[in-house]
Amino acid sequence: MEMLHRLSRRQVDALRTVGRLETPAHGAALGAVAGAMQLRSPSALDHLSALEDLGLVERHRGKTRLTARGAATLTEYLRHHRVAEQLFAQLGFPARATCRAAREIDLALDHSTVERLCRGEGHPPTCPHGDPIPPCRNDRGVR
Repeated sequence: MEMLHRLSRRQVDALRTVGRLETPAHGAALGAVAGAMQLRSPSALDHLSALEDLGLVERHRGKTRLTARGAATLTEYLRHHRVAEQLFAQLGFPARATCRAAREIDLALDHSTVERLCRGEGHPPTCPHGDPIPPCRNDRGVR
């Protein structure tokens, strides 16, 4: 089973939040993660603990950092989400609506489906919001 299929939406949100808040020098503080997710600290801690059990984050002295596996999983999620956004944009969805629509399916897609969608879309470099789409696992840097 792919790692993304094992995660809840809130766990993915926690993973994204840690990735956004951590810096090379410091991990993300629990209070900052909770605030960014609009949760109380105990609820945020539950999500972070589940991610830690899966080896996606590590916590030390109240700070949380992505592990290499967590960073790779986050990259895969961003790829799934942004390819789905691009698909909805091609179907005529306005840019603001593509994110909502993509969130409805991004965790359900497996990697091979995302790669086929990406090929079918001509390997777009960015999503409708201008964010880069990480390359396919099988790409050799060529788009």
